[in-house]
Amino acid sequence: MDKPVLHLENAAIYQRENLVLSQVNLTINKGDFYYLIGKTGSGKSSLMKTLYGDLKLQEGTGSIVDFDLKNLKEKDIPFLRRKIGIVFQDFKLLSDRTVFGNLEFVLKATGWKNKDEIKAKINEVLEKVGMQSQHYKNTFELSGGEQQRIAIARALLNDPELILADEPTGNLDPKTSLEVMELLNEIHKSGKTILMATHDYQLIVKFKHTTLKVEAGELFEVVQQATN
Repeated sequence: MDKPVLHLENAAIYQRENLVLSQVNLTINKGDFYYLIGKTGSGKSSLMKTLYGDLKLQEGTGSIVDFDLKNLKEKDIPFLRRKIGIVFQDFKLLSDRTVFGNLEFVLKATGWKNKDEIKAKINEVLEKVGMQSQHYKNTFELSGGEQQRIAIARALLNDPELILADEPTGNLDPKTSLEVMELLNEIHKSGKTILMATHDYQLIVKFKHTTLKVEAGELFEVVQQATN
């Protein structure tokens, strides 16, 4: 049996000194797709930030892609982030560079040196998200949906063991949200493990996956009702 990609046991999630979630128990295995839902301010983002090392895990135990979250050192965080892909609501692309330049920047920052290998990898991820023909454009020339595709391509660059998508459709219109969700679904079918925080209940109903809810300081699984 493979080790879980993510495992939290009796974890307490804090935002500064405030306890936002307690007794969090969660196991995500390779190939799983989980939604994380809950109202604004319920602790979804704090949980996500704890998983990628922005907030410290202060109580309980937690491991993510073989990193111990409880004992995570500052110097370990870049290495953790090479093994996970993060997709943000607001894309977080560099506006002074082209699409290619954005992806090249990430690869060089994570230790890639060979120009041909860099180019091949960038072409590979752009093809996966259907954006190969746009590689020369500046990111500000792209629509919101195109920018999010590039953000997803960026998350795939180092072949992550887990993709954390924090409200990836939050800034997109319904049609574009659907396209981005279809893309994430395809990526999941190719074998990737995904945890996606979302407000978009339409997507949850359309693309059924295990759904976790954050409410009143707790995390629990919700059973989706069958739709007629």
